[in-house]
Amino acid sequence: MKRFYSTIIALVATVSMMAQGWPSNYGGVMLQGFSWDSYVDTQWSNLESQADELSQYFNLIWVPQSGNCNTSHNVMGYTPVYYFNQNSSFGTEAQLRSMIKAFKNKGTGIVADVVVNHRNNLGVGGSWVDYPAETYNGVTYQMHSTDIVANDDGGQTKTWATANGYSLSGNNDEGEGWSGCRDLDHKSENVQKVIKAYVKYLVDDLGYTGFRYDMVKGFNGSHVADYNDAAGVAYSVGECWDSNSTIKNWINATGKKSAAFDFQFRYNVRDAINANDWSKLNSTNNLVHDAGYRQWAVTFVENHDTQYRSASEQLDPIRKDTLAANAYLLAMPGTPCVFLPHWKAYKSEIKSMIDVRRAAGITNTSTYTNISPGSTLYRNTVTGTKGKLLVCLGNKAGASSALGGYTNVLSGYHYAYLLDNSLETAFADKSSGTYETTIPVKLSAVSATGGTKLVYTTDGSTPTASSPSVASGQTVNITSSCTLTVGLLKNGSVSGIVTREYTIKPFEAHTATVYFKDPGWSAVYFYAWDSKGTLNGSWPGKTVTDTKTIKGAKWYYRTFDINASNYTFNIIFGQGNGKKQTVDIGPISDDRYYELAGEVNGKFTVADITSNITTGIDGTMADNAVKRADNAYYTLQGMKLAGRPSVPGIYIHNGKKTVVR
Repeated sequence: MKRFYSTIIALVATVSMMAQGWPSNYGGVMLQGFSWDSYVDTQWSNLESQADELSQYFNLIWVPQSGNCNTSHNVMGYTPVYYFNQNSSFGTEAQLRSMIKAFKNKGTGIVADVVVNHRNNLGVGGSWVDYPAETYNGVTYQMHSTDIVANDDGGQTKTWATANGYSLSGNNDEGEGWSGCRDLDHKSENVQKVIKAYVKYLVDDLGYTGFRYDMVKGFNGSHVADYNDAAGVAYSVGECWDSNSTIKNWINATGKKSAAFDFQFRYNVRDAINANDWSKLNSTNNLVHDAGYRQWAVTFVENHDTQYRSASEQLDPIRKDTLAANAYLLAMPGTPCVFLPHWKAYKSEIKSMIDVRRAAGITNTSTYTNISPGSTLYRNTVTGTKGKLLVCLGNKAGASSALGGYTNVLSGYHYAYLLDNSLETAFADKSSGTYETTIPVKLSAVSATGGTKLVYTTDGSTPTASSPSVASGQTVNITSSCTLTVGLLKNGSVSGIVTREYTIKPFEAHTATVYFKDPGWSAVYFYAWDSKGTLNGSWPGKTVTDTKTIKGAKWYYRTFDINASNYTFNIIFGQGNGKKQTVDIGPISDDRYYELAGEVNGKFTVADITSNITTGIDGTMADNAVKRADNAYYTLQGMKLAGRPSVPGIYIHNGKKTVVR
């Protein structure tokens, strides 16, 4: 695994020195790390806790706009107020920085959602045009009423401004307007100054790797090029929600310094699924089909604006064949962006699809050929840097989709992946990860030599000719945690080795007790809920009077039943109706200890100090990143780390147990 991380880190470092826009021949996969109202799933601390797993499969993670929106309720970030105050619905600035650093240390870049088409105001005295003055690195940045386009909100802003003694810009909006906030005049030197400082801060100070620009149809693409130049980013993608020709024109307007989401690719997938007619994937009306633009295509099949939200807000989701849709996404050129709810629902399958993509070496500029355009069996061959991948979709995908010279390595409902036998590699169809029960792993010999057998070990050692062997297509049952290493056995020698790390952890029903350190309130309420609804009545929950004394402190607590492996719940600590509360906390599935830590947007934040309590270690010393004589850190298991830990916890440093926060 060390070799894998080193390779990815080197790749990110190399790409960061390339021209802005999107690198050519890029083999990475992106995750949209949020969905609509994903305030719990996308908490910075929750994402960071998954860094080990996510970084093995995703090179980039796109997160919501992280700036302060000046509101006491949760918002997705699309009504930004502050640029240099990064305390949001998803966590504190400290938590944001920690999350970005943790992923960067593992070779995964975080992509910022840059919302600069419009900006919300402070709302002081009912004003439409009051923006905060923010001082950063000794320079004060502030937008004014003259930075708002003249025709904002259909002229209503100008009517208000004139009546209240304000002036707007003399320039009209360059693109589409949005009435939710004031639209900015990107021709304004002051607007350009503020935004260039902001995007440079995102990269140089916070550590973001790239940008996703929101609502780019609202201003000219040339400004995106200027902002990218100011920040020096290698990854930039715009939300140009329109026809294929309009998207191409926008990419051109940026001087090809930004990629764009391939909306027509998404519509092709949706139409094929809804009509049960996979031939609709053969449309040429998308970026991926055009060799001149697929480098700048970020493909997707669902996002926060198309997903099902509620019965009254159904939007335009994919209602079936989600796995087949992702199989197509992850087999094709362009840079695929996986949607967080799809990842959560089909994690093991999506991991395996990425394994196949990597095995073939598919990149954003790979070529492809359609060989079966049928409605019930649609097949493309995609040529990667290592070999060809045959992706098969439809009712007849599977055994009937076999093609001479290929080996079926992965299949599921309405999809199959076959690899060109010239790859000469072994393949295991179950991805690395944690499983509850024994898993049957199908081993495939992708080889031009017929009858090639596979040899394997389960202790991590390199297989030899005398290791256990199976024929291609047979399964090996993994009954306990192990490192499975598989290779091709040809002429007495072993080659084409692949490795999988499996953890078998049977689920056991248990309870999870949530502890909250006494905040000194007159009353403490716990409000808890899961995916099916509330767990202890309607808001604001129930008062909690059960307490324990732990390490000399008073703790309020409540216990919840955990009866399924994928079951989690969330919680809010409060003082009662109409009084200040904490942010949403979770997901939770085991004992957790929380204490008040600060405040964001009018809500209390909490710190998860479970590791401090459960280890039973007293007298720990907080690490404030002060350099000491011995600068090496060790885990409690004795493993030496390369630098200061990126994940909070307890470590051995300079001969003492140290808490890294």
